Amino acid sequence: MRVAPGGARSDHRVHVVIMGCGRVGSTLARTLEKRGHTVAIIDQSADSFRRLSPNFTGRTITGMGFDREILIEAGIEQAEAFAAVSNGDNSNILAARVARETFGINNVVARIYDPGRAEVYQRLGIPTVGTVRWTVDQMMRRLLPEGSEPEWRDPSATVRLAEVHVHSDWVGRPAFDIERATGARVAFLTRLGQGLLPKADTVVQEGDLVHVVMLEKDAAAIESQLGAKPEEA
Repeated sequence: MRVAPGGARSDHRVHVVIMGCGRVGSTLARTLEKRGHTVAIIDQSADSFRRLSPNFTGRTITGMGFDREILIEAGIEQAEAFAAVSNGDNSNILAARVARETFGINNVVARIYDPGRAEVYQRLGIPTVGTVRWTVDQMMRRLLPEGSEPEWRDPSATVRLAEVHVHSDWVGRPAFDIERATGARVAFLTRLGQGLLPKADTVVQEGDLVHVVMLEKDAAAIESQLGAKPEEA
């Protein structure tokens, strides 16, 4: 998705499947739909869907979010992103793994209550968001391949720091290849829940979150470039 300054929406719409219609899931669903995306939300209890706006036009499916048939009913085969935000860590991780390993969804994120488990799940290549620091914006950064939510802007709105989705083919390449290709600066990586300042020999690994400093005017082009396969020299 491309979101211009001021909240304007682009023509690139994605389908997102959400497991869990609590306060987190319902807010995420409303936010995504407001930005022009299609949403399907799964919950074990049909009563949970009352949290959605009366104007919500997405699909609501009653069932378990790690059940293959339920996921297919939710449109997982056409989805570009999956969020597991139920109130159970085990269910969230199981559903996230099914979405990634069975249906090949790259943009997957799971909500985790137990911070002690986060490192294990990060090693599985599934970005996790801890309850304590959770916000809808953090989920949005991990779900949508483009139009990253800025983590910081300078007062003149000239420079932004944003977590940028990178195509899987950037994995295994030096982080500085991103700088050479885009002219932006890799501020830091988040690896296994810890911040990492890249060195000359730092290689992007599976599950890394890439935080880039770039000019606001170049953000859309850089996000698009990093969301695609690297061009060979």
